[in-house]
Amino acid sequence: MNDRLPVWLRTLNSLGLTTWLVIAAFPFAWMFLISFRSPVDAFSVPPKLFAPMTLHNFYTIWFEDHFWRYALNSGVVTLVTVAVSLAIACPAGYALSRYSGRLGFWLLVSALIFRAMPHIVLLTAYRPAFFEMGIWSRYETLIIVLVAINQPFTIWMMRSFFANIPKELDEAALMDGCTRFQAFRLVIMPVMGPGLVTAGLFAFLLAYNDFLISSQLMNGEMATMTAALGNYMGQSKHLDKLMLGIAGAVSVVIPIIVLIVLFQKQIVAGMTQGAVKG
Repeated sequence: MNDRLPVWLRTLNSLGLTTWLVIAAFPFAWMFLISFRSPVDAFSVPPKLFAPMTLHNFYTIWFEDHFWRYALNSGVVTLVTVAVSLAIACPAGYALSRYSGRLGFWLLVSALIFRAMPHIVLLTAYRPAFFEMGIWSRYETLIIVLVAINQPFTIWMMRSFFANIPKELDEAALMDGCTRFQAFRLVIMPVMGPGLVTAGLFAFLLAYNDFLISSQLMNGEMATMTAALGNYMGQSKHLDKLMLGIAGAVSVVIPIIVLIVLFQKQIVAGMTQGAVKG
């Protein structure tokens, strides 16, 4: 179909996409570049494009400032949040996709309203309660809150994916002697691979990238990477500290890029599958 377009239109299209890509990628590319520089070379005027490269910033923040602890915290919180979110969203999304009553619609609307609320509004309610109960700055506390906040979005996504699977598959499984749960587990879930990956990745990003909730509920050595980065930002008067923050920011972004590159086909297939129906 692209070959039928005039040459000038294809050229304009390619030029526009290339320009957008350069503008979108420039901030991260520049941050990645200067993270391997000394403060003097990183902020020199004019910029020194071929200044010596060094791993000093990464070594200092990861081993001397113990950034690996924050990475461990982020890994535990994010992976458990994704596992719990999917464990709840799969049966909930399946049930809502097969339920035709008005109650299902209002449950989805209520979930969407809860998800749309500013997180700072919710913090005023449960943060004092966590202090009183003595469960502040613990893995399980942050995981419960992140699951509660992000679950409505995950259920919406899974419901859209399940709605695109013909109900005839369920009926055929039931006729073959399966229970409803067996039909869900043995027939429906095996074809939900792309949708599961897509919903899991979005749940991962929502939990991994969270700053507000993590910074308010975790402190000290229990902080996540995004919350810990706040200690390095705004240090314009201390360039060494700022350079460590830039190295930490690059460290936070790299896992996201790797995940998207690894699962790009499943993500596109899942998003297409969920967009057809729902």
